[in-house]
Amino acid sequence: MSARPLVAVRTADAKAKPAQHVTLPAVFTSPIRPDLVRDVHTSMAKNHRQPYAVSKYAGHQTSAESWGTGRAVARIPRVSGGGTHRAGQGAFGNMCRGGRMFAPTKTWRRWHRKINVTQRRYAVSSALAATAIPALVMSRGHKIETVPEVPLVVDTAAISNVDKTNKAVALLKAIGAYDDVEKVKASTQIRRGKGKMRNRRYTQRRGPLVVYNDKGPFAKAFRNLPGIEVAAVSRLNLLQLAPGGHLGRFIIWTKDAFEKLDSIFGTYKRVGVEKSGYRLPRPMLTNPDLGRIINSDEVQSQVRDKILARKVFTKHKNPFENLGAMIKLNPYAKTIRRRELLAKKARSKKKAELLEAKRKGVKVAKPKTKQRKEKPHPQVIRKD
Repeated sequence: MSARPLVAVRTADAKAKPAQHVTLPAVFTSPIRPDLVRDVHTSMAKNHRQPYAVSKYAGHQTSAESWGTGRAVARIPRVSGGGTHRAGQGAFGNMCRGGRMFAPTKTWRRWHRKINVTQRRYAVSSALAATAIPALVMSRGHKIETVPEVPLVVDTAAISNVDKTNKAVALLKAIGAYDDVEKVKASTQIRRGKGKMRNRRYTQRRGPLVVYNDKGPFAKAFRNLPGIEVAAVSRLNLLQLAPGGHLGRFIIWTKDAFEKLDSIFGTYKRVGVEKSGYRLPRPMLTNPDLGRIINSDEVQSQVRDKILARKVFTKHKNPFENLGAMIKLNPYAKTIRRRELLAKKARSKKKAELLEAKRKGVKVAKPKTKQRKEKPHPQVIRKD
C-alpha cells in the first residue's frame, strides 16, 4: 500500500469547498470478517446482563407427600389435610398447579463470556473498515444519499462550537446527515410484549455515531437527538460500531479523532502506540477479486486446456423391460421375441377372417385339433 487516498474535511458551510484533507488511516484497509464480528458481538452483549432467578422456596411452600401405590392415582406428592380444595391436590412437580418450575433458574449461571483481546481488536478493526464502504453502510439501513463522502470527517472547530441541539441539527443538515436522524424519528414504535411495562416501552433504529477525541459540550447536544450516539476514539466499542452484529454503522468523525486512529491501531509499517504494540491484521488476499485473478493471463497461461469430450455414464437397464439388454444376456431372446410377434400377427389375421366371414354369414369350419392318443396303462401282474 504505497499511497492511500485522501479524505476531505467538511465544515459547517455546506456550499464551501473543503480546504483540508487527511490521509485515510490504515485501519480502514483491514480485512472485513462478518463471522468474527458476529461472534465477538454475541459474547460482548452477554457481559452486561444481571443475574436473575426464581426464589428457591417457590413451589415448595406447602406440606405434601405422595399417597403411594394402591389408590389408583398418580404418585405425585399431594397436599395433606382436608376441608379445602387444596387438600389432595398435586404439588411440587412442574406439571402441577402451584408447583415449582422445571430446572429453576439460579444466580450462579455463567452469565459473562471471556473474549481474547486480539479477537476483540480484530473485530473492532473489521467494523471500522466496514464503515468506510458506502454499500455496507446503506445495506445496514442508513440514509446517506446526501452525504458527500464516506467516511465523513468534520472539522473539529465546527463541532466544538456546537453547544445547543439546534446548532447540532444545523450542522447535520449542512453535511447531509440529518436524513438518517429523520429515519430514526419515523421508526419509533411501541415495543411488543411485556417490555412495555418494564421501562423500555419504545423501540427505534440506530442513527449516526459521532466519534470525538476531546469531549466537550457538543456531546450532550448531539446525544439529545434520537438515535445519535457519541463515543471517544480511544474507547471505541464494538456494540456501537456494529449494533446487532451487523457491519456498516454510519460514523461522523472529528478531524483530530480521525487522525488519531493510526497511533491507536498502528499501520502495516509500525505498531500501535496506545494498544501496546498491536499490529493490524493482514488480509489473506491483497486482491479479493477472485474472478479477475482466475481470468488473468498469468493464471490462464498455466491451466490445462478445456476437456471437450464428455464422460459417458452408463445407466443400468432392466433386461425384463429392455429387449436390447436381454439380448446381451441371452441372444436366443431375439428369436423368442420374433416368434411371439409372428404368432400374434397370425392370431390377429385369423380373428379378422372370422369376423369378416361372420359379417357375410358364411359358416367357417373350426379347425380340428389333434387328439392325443392315450397310451394303454401298463398292467401289473401280481404274483401271489
